[in-house]
Amino acid sequence: MTVAEPAPPRAPVPPLAARARGVGGSPVRDILAVTARPEVINFAGGLPAPELFDRDGITAAFQEVLQRQPDRALQYSTTEGEPSLRAGLASRVTAGGLPTGPDDLLITTGSQQALSLLATALLEPGDTVLVESPCYLAALQVFALAGARVVAVPGDADGVDPRALEEAAGRERPKLLYLVPTFQNPTGRTMPAARRAAVAAVAARRGLWIVEDDPYGELRYDGERVPWIASLPGAEDRTVLLGSLSKVMAPGLRLGWLRAPAGLRRACAVAKQAADLHTPTLNQLAAARYLDVLDAHVERVRAVYGARRDAMLAGLPDALPAGSVWSRPEGGMFLWARLPESYDTHALLPRVVEQNVAYVPGAPFYAGEPDRSTLRLCFVTQTPEEIAEGLRRLGRGLGG
Repeated sequence: MTVAEPAPPRAPVPPLAARARGVGGSPVRDILAVTARPEVINFAGGLPAPELFDRDGITAAFQEVLQRQPDRALQYSTTEGEPSLRAGLASRVTAGGLPTGPDDLLITTGSQQALSLLATALLEPGDTVLVESPCYLAALQVFALAGARVVAVPGDADGVDPRALEEAAGRERPKLLYLVPTFQNPTGRTMPAARRAAVAAVAARRGLWIVEDDPYGELRYDGERVPWIASLPGAEDRTVLLGSLSKVMAPGLRLGWLRAPAGLRRACAVAKQAADLHTPTLNQLAAARYLDVLDAHVERVRAVYGARRDAMLAGLPDALPAGSVWSRPEGGMFLWARLPESYDTHALLPRVVEQNVAYVPGAPFYAGEPDRSTLRLCFVTQTPEEIAEGLRRLGRGLGG
C-alpha cells in the first residue's frame, strides 16, 4: 500500500493593494441590486428612462456605419477618439459658448473614465482634492482609489462658498477642485454665474485645477443657461470640462469626453492607452452620425422629464414629514431632501423598501461629516402616475 506524500506547504497569495482594501462599493448600486424587483418604484437610481431611448434613430446610425464603413467600424482606433465624433462634439461645445477644436477633446469610455484618467494624470497618493458637500458619489470613489485626501468645502444652495474655498485652498494646499456646477448630483442645484466667476478667481489665485463635470447640462427644463466655468476669463488654463452622451443618448454606449489644456490632455491620453487603448470605434462612429438628430431627441426628453420633475415636486409635501425641505432643480435628474434632524434615512430605508419604494440615503455623498437626515430622489425614470404612487408609499414608509 502506497502512502500519499503530504502536500507541500502553500504560502498565502499577496494581499490586495491598500487602496482596493480601503474603498467600498457604491451604495447606490447596492440599493439597486436589493430593489430590482419589478414591483419596486425605484427613486434610487440615476438611470435615464429606457422608454425614451431613440431605438430607431440609434439603430439606423449603427446600421449606416456598418454598411458604409464596416472595416473602419470594426477596427482599432486612435486613443484620442474618432475624428468625426470629436469634430461634432467640438462644434456643440463651441455653440455652447466655449470655442473648441476637435484636437482639444479626448473621447473617453463614459465621463466616469475621464475622472479616472484625470486622477491618474494629476494625483499622487496623499494629494488633497477639494469637493462640494455633498458630492457625486463615484467621484469620491475615484479620488479615494487614487490615494487622495478628500476635503469637503462648505457651501449653500448656490454651491461652494468662495470664501470657504479660499480658506480651504490656503490651509490644505489642494491639487484640484471637483465640481458639478449644473444640476448637481445629488442636490440638483446650479451654481449661478457670479459664483462661478468667484470660484474661478480663487482657483487662479491659489493655483489649483478645476474639474467641471457636466453630464446633465442639456437637461434644462426652465431658467436660463449658465456659462461653463471653463469659458470664464482666467479659467482657460486650469479648467477641465467633462461631458457625456449617457444622459442624452444612451448610457450603454459608454461615451464621454474631456476638454483640457494640451499638456494635461496628452497625459490623460497616455493613461487611456494603458487602460483600454481606445473607446469602441463602432460606438463612436454611430454617435457621430447620431449627433445630427440629437438636439431634436433631447427636446423630446426634456419635455417628458420636466413633467416628471413637476409631478415629484407636487407630491413631496404630502409624502415627507412636516419640517422637511427639498431642492427645486431647474433641470437634471435629481432632487435632494432634508428631513427633520430626528430622522436617519439610512436606518429608515429597510422600512421604506418594505413599502416597495426606494431612495438613496444622503450620507454616502459626504466626504466629511454626513447629514443623516438627507436623501436623494431621481425623478426621471418613472411616469407621473408612478411617481405619485411611489411618493404615497414613501410617505407610509417614513411615517408608519
